[in-house]
Amino acid sequence: MSAKPRVLITGGEGQLGFELARALQETAEVFALDRQALDLADPDAIIDRCREIQPALILNPGAYTAVDKAESEAALAGAINARAPGILGEEARRLGAPVVHFSTDYVFDGASSIAYRETDEPHPQSEYGRSKLAGEQALAQSGAEQVTFRTSWLYSHRRQNFYRTMTKLAREREELRVVADQVGAPTWVRPLASCALAAIGRVGPRPALAIAPGVYHLSAQGQTSWHGFAEAIVESVPPAERRVRRVTPIASHEYPTAARRPAFSVLDNSKFEAATGLALSDWRDAFQSFLADRPH
Repeated sequence: MSAKPRVLITGGEGQLGFELARALQETAEVFALDRQALDLADPDAIIDRCREIQPALILNPGAYTAVDKAESEAALAGAINARAPGILGEEARRLGAPVVHFSTDYVFDGASSIAYRETDEPHPQSEYGRSKLAGEQALAQSGAEQVTFRTSWLYSHRRQNFYRTMTKLAREREELRVVADQVGAPTWVRPLASCALAAIGRVGPRPALAIAPGVYHLSAQGQTSWHGFAEAIVESVPPAERRVRRVTPIASHEYPTAARRPAFSVLDNSKFEAATGLALSDWRDAFQSFLADRPH
């Protein structure tokens, strides 16, 4: 029997789930479950796995993240993003285990011109955003000891994400047309995972929250558009491999999507910083560190 606390991580093969598992591998017995091992759309599966594993801590980065597809698969997005967090919370309460949950900047409508605080009223504009907001609320109502982190524009060297898409296209096309009127903060998942675990502090035999329960914003500092991020990504591709010659800024209406995105979704992280003394770095600095970590 391991003396280390058992930690259940949903979406264990996703960008953030992988980094959370990596960060905890020395201090916890980690159960990082992918979709095959734990289908978050199946309430009975969630209950069964929680009761089988008996985790001392639950981390829930698992989510339905196909933003446009959610418009036509609202029931599935709702099952995974809205219902599952509440069930995890109920099981966590029964076990006496804290829950760290992850949400999104897309709970806001983008009408602001200043960074969103946790006290600002959410007003999601898409099925994805609505399902994620409902998940926050279901977890809060579960009675579990819980923290929700809203974050934004995640990228890594793994899985499908904007960084990997742009590097691929930069090698294939002469021109990239990228939306320039949506502004946010690209966030590397590795430092995000490390900062988020500060909510627990030292992961000992009986993990407990080290900060007050509730919602916190946690994303990279600074801001840019998708176009600005694409330009930085293209510059990172070695010239000998780079085919693209132009990264052309376009308006959202020139690239129609099924789901409406917020025009501005920068998050104010001062509540988390005040609670922990920690903050993620500016997105540009984080991106340079990310590039230095690039697999060869």
